[in-house]
Amino acid sequence: MQLNLPPYPLRTRRKSDGSTMVFDRLRKRFVALTPEEWVRQYFVEFLINDKQYPVALMGNEISLTQNGIKRRCDTVVADPHGRPLVIVEYKAPSVAITQRTFDQIVRYNMVLHASYLMVSNGLKHYCCHIDYATGTYAFLSEIPPYPSLTKE
Repeated sequence: MQLNLPPYPLRTRRKSDGSTMVFDRLRKRFVALTPEEWVRQYFVEFLINDKQYPVALMGNEISLTQNGIKRRCDTVVADPHGRPLVIVEYKAPSVAITQRTFDQIVRYNMVLHASYLMVSNGLKHYCCHIDYATGTYAFLSEIPPYPSLTKE
C-alpha cells in the first residue's frame, strides 16, 4: 500500500528474528517498523522536508500525565520558546480516522494546550487550529508550513 505522502529514504535493518526496524531520527534509535510507525516516520519526514518543521523542536513518544495516568503523544512540535505548538496522532493505514481518534488527541491537548492538532493514517491527514482567545477551532485544508504557525 502506498501512503499519501512523498517518498523518503528511511534507514531500516532486519533483526535476526526477521522483523524490520526503522531508524527514528527524532528518538535517535531504531524502533520496530509497525504500520503505525511507518506512517509516523513518513509524516515526520514530510513535516521536516516539505513543511520546514525544525528537527530540534520535534519529539516522538512524548510522555504526559492526565488524571494520574501516564500517556504518550505520538509527535509533539514545540514553538521557538519550547512550548507545545502541534500534537500529531498517527494510526496505521488500515485504521480509519474516527471521532475516537480526535477525542484521543483532544484529551492529550487538555494537558499540553497546543494550538494545532494533526491526525494522519498515512492516507488521510487532518489539521485543526485552536484559537484559545475566541474559544473556537477550524479544520485547515492542508498541513501548514512551520514558519506560518509561529507568526504572531
